[in-house]
Amino acid sequence: MVIRRFEENDAQAVSVMIEETLRISNSKDYSLEYIEKDIQALQPQNIIERASWTHFYVVCDQDQIIGCGAIGPYWNREDESSLFTIFVSPRCQGKGVGRKIIETLETDAYFLRAKRIEIPASITGTPFYLKMGYSYKNGITKPDEEGLIRLEKFR
Repeated sequence: MVIRRFEENDAQAVSVMIEETLRISNSKDYSLEYIEKDIQALQPQNIIERASWTHFYVVCDQDQIIGCGAIGPYWNREDESSLFTIFVSPRCQGKGVGRKIIETLETDAYFLRAKRIEIPASITGTPFYLKMGYSYKNGITKPDEEGLIRLEKFR
């Protein structure tokens, strides 16, 4: 397993891996309509655009992308950052891939400069992020109008 920075030619494989993950892993927490909307928002061109303003990483098992994650500024703030687009292929979940992504993101310059890091987490991913030391922002444990749970960590 190797983790490296995203390259533009990774976009299609990242998008396919995200689609598979959403359809399999997130289907217990979200409607098909919600998942389809997310899939449309995470097409290759969207991934390339996100990678243009974040530090976007991919996890590879030989020549296959099995995970991804990004970190970037929180609303252009210098002292706050946010984690984005963290996905692990369903067949690789529970094998340390997610932990490797978080460890990589937490050594990135955007993490190290921040006093606070936020994650707009899916219902599905929230238990994992809680294990990684993130907590509920403002104590709110329910999803917001976007269907996300806001988590944060202070440094």
